[in-house]
Amino acid sequence: MQVRICRVMPAQAALRPLQALLIDDNPADCLLAQEALDCHIPQVNVKIIQDGIGALAWLRPQHAHPALCDVILLNVNMPGMNGCELLAAIRGDAALRHLPVVMLTTSDRPEDIDRTYDLIVSSYLVKQREFSQFLVQIKDFVRFWTGVRYRQGVQHRA
Repeated sequence: MQVRICRVMPAQAALRPLQALLIDDNPADCLLAQEALDCHIPQVNVKIIQDGIGALAWLRPQHAHPALCDVILLNVNMPGMNGCELLAAIRGDAALRHLPVVMLTTSDRPEDIDRTYDLIVSSYLVKQREFSQFLVQIKDFVRFWTGVRYRQGVQHRA
């Protein structure tokens, strides 16, 4: 029997919950992240997509929607379109490049870290191995990102 230990943080003054998009191909990692993020309901709504191509297919038509997502949690190592390729596609798309992207991955390889920062990642988190430590990591993530103000889509300048 698995015991979940979570402390729900008091409601923030935010008008709406943090909208997070988790992109990770590993179902077990998605489940763990979902459990950790569920400790922060109603502060956080999370949508999970398990591949880069599917994420782009969802993001592109959503870009004009105000609740698109506030922050993307992205894994580095995925088959098909990996996290770096997806990050490059997001940064190369004028309608999506404003979105904050946080790498949430098991990779602590310096070349992965350097590559994602070269592609303008917002931050890089190496997943904690122990679930209790992962809960703390997600709590810190939620605390930070619920306090951030976001750009709501592309602004056309005259």
